[in-house]
Amino acid sequence: MKFSLKALFFAAMAVSPLLAEAGAIDQLHQFLQGTRTLKAEFAQTVIARNGRKPQLSSGVVAISRPGKLRWEILKPYPQLVVGDGEKIWIYDQELQQVTVRKAGQAIGGSPATLLSGNNDLEKNFNLKEAGDAEGLNWVEATPKSGDSGFEKVRLGFAGSDLKAMELQDSFGQTTVIRFSKLERNPALPASSFKFTPPAGVDVVGE
Repeated sequence: MKFSLKALFFAAMAVSPLLAEAGAIDQLHQFLQGTRTLKAEFAQTVIARNGRKPQLSSGVVAISRPGKLRWEILKPYPQLVVGDGEKIWIYDQELQQVTVRKAGQAIGGSPATLLSGNNDLEKNFNLKEAGDAEGLNWVEATPKSGDSGFEKVRLGFAGSDLKAMELQDSFGQTTVIRFSKLERNPALPASSFKFTPPAGVDVVGE
């Protein structure tokens, strides 16, 4: 079964490690003020509402504020989401199809705005402390917009590192992500956030 590229995009843009000493919401604001780039490896599990066998995948993510990202699934099926600050490119290698959207339309009130460059999070989200679970400290973001496509995002932290994220979409599907080898403010090549559709693929959108 195919992985949800929409959920992948949302998840990639929501990535944000926090500082441990303050409350989770204050930590999120502090991170946004002090972090410009990020990269990490991830392992992802997608759980359907009907309880069928979870879908597993793994890959790498890179983010450069404002609005640039690269979320790349390496296993089991190569898939890629690239945001260059103006457009979002979603490349499904198996289908030989690229979907492209304007960044503003693709982001809207989604978790993408957590790293879109605008630190006024309360404009688009209701934020709340979500307590401790699984040895992690959690913060929860619920969109104010009713057409965001998801219900809430939970981010779990240990110390100053982001360790986990859970995204619940409007179809009852839950995406659980575990991060490793996370680096804050690494030097990232500009080419990471550029995408040219391969010759012969179908391009849908803009």
